Amino acid sequence: MAPKRICLIGAGPSGMSVLFQLEKLRKEGVDVPEVVCYEKQSNWGGLWNYTWRTGNDEHGEPIHGSMYRYLWSNGPKEALEFPDYTFEDHYGRAIPSFPPREVLFDYLQGRWKKMGLKEKINFKTVVRMVTFNEETDKFSVVTENLTERNLTSKIQPTEEFDYVFVASGHYSVPYVPTYPGVDRFPGRVMHSHDFRDACEFKDKRILIVGASYSAEDIALQTIKYGASKVICTYRSKPQGYKWPETIEERPIFTHVDGKVVHFSDGTTAEVDAIMFCTGYLHYYPWIEDKLRLRSVNSLYPPNLYKGIIFTPEGHNGGNNKMLYIGTQDQYYTYTMFDVEALWALKYVLGQIDVPDKKTMRANLIGWAERLKSSKDCYADIDFQTDFVLELAKDCNYLDGVDLDVTKIFYDWHHDKEIDVLSYRDKSFTSKFTGTKSPIHHSTFMSALDDSKECFMATK
Repeated sequence: MAPKRICLIGAGPSGMSVLFQLEKLRKEGVDVPEVVCYEKQSNWGGLWNYTWRTGNDEHGEPIHGSMYRYLWSNGPKEALEFPDYTFEDHYGRAIPSFPPREVLFDYLQGRWKKMGLKEKINFKTVVRMVTFNEETDKFSVVTENLTERNLTSKIQPTEEFDYVFVASGHYSVPYVPTYPGVDRFPGRVMHSHDFRDACEFKDKRILIVGASYSAEDIALQTIKYGASKVICTYRSKPQGYKWPETIEERPIFTHVDGKVVHFSDGTTAEVDAIMFCTGYLHYYPWIEDKLRLRSVNSLYPPNLYKGIIFTPEGHNGGNNKMLYIGTQDQYYTYTMFDVEALWALKYVLGQIDVPDKKTMRANLIGWAERLKSSKDCYADIDFQTDFVLELAKDCNYLDGVDLDVTKIFYDWHHDKEIDVLSYRDKSFTSKFTGTKSPIHHSTFMSALDDSKECFMATK
């Protein structure tokens, strides 16, 4: 029999975990399926690829990345490191707990290079449409090679696959609400997706719309690099941190009149720029409707059995062969993607059985109901811990290694509650090496150089 064919869409951390686990199984002697990976960017890494571009790229495609200069990890590296490839494995020594983007990306690439995975990716190739044929029980995938697009009029052939793994990410299509008067605001208006350099806002007064991680981080970044004032406006509840005098929180604004912002509590403020940190959309226009995940950002998107197999109500949705990797909002990141990847591959290999659709639906609805009852971030951390540990047990991830880093997440969040300016200056101990990280030579708020060379220097 011909080997099963999997279409893998995306070569960010989720997609790369699929390729990594596949190659690992191959080296263990498993007769693995054929995986064809399509990546629209020219390099692997997904969001970890920094580009100065915003809007569209040189091919006219929407820019995928939301990465900005001076971004540092907002969670301890000890909560995301791979048990089989620790930061000490990569760098040869312990490093501080909160690295900047360049250091994290280098770490990821080290694991991927170890397996020689780059040659297995079709770069600059965009997936244009995915459909499923119930009669043949196969997917049809239409792609376009961006390099060849302007060189030939030849239409690329439609490929057929037995399974589709969607690992295209969900932090690239911004959600931007509308407010009266913003269209006539005389300063810069933007979404955080297009934010690239905090230095642009030196001596500026900024209104940040939103109360989640990007709002918190960009507020700190802009103040760090010289903004004179930041007002974060929230719809439901404030972030509630002990901000410096240059950052404050106010309830949602109602309208803008010139440079004057009017808030729902009756107060006003004059600002020079408006930044929407209002989140992202799950957006898959290149997937036919019956296969398409529709969700707000959530720790447990709907209609995904085990958070992976698309199991909608009413139709087959790809006959249990449409899989989504890494669609969850995240506390756990790299290890969760890795576990999902191995679970998905073992499912395709027939090593994991799934029940009938009614039972699958009941299971995913049960998880969704539990999430509704979650009262705070600590309960959310417990929720995702249980989700990751269940998948890891199902697929015997690394022979049962314990991935539970709940205590690290608890301590991290407690540190933020005490002082949002200095939580990145704390030290954590690796669960997998037992080594406590050193304190960085500079505090986060004073470290203006985010290069790998500067971060890795001893002083």
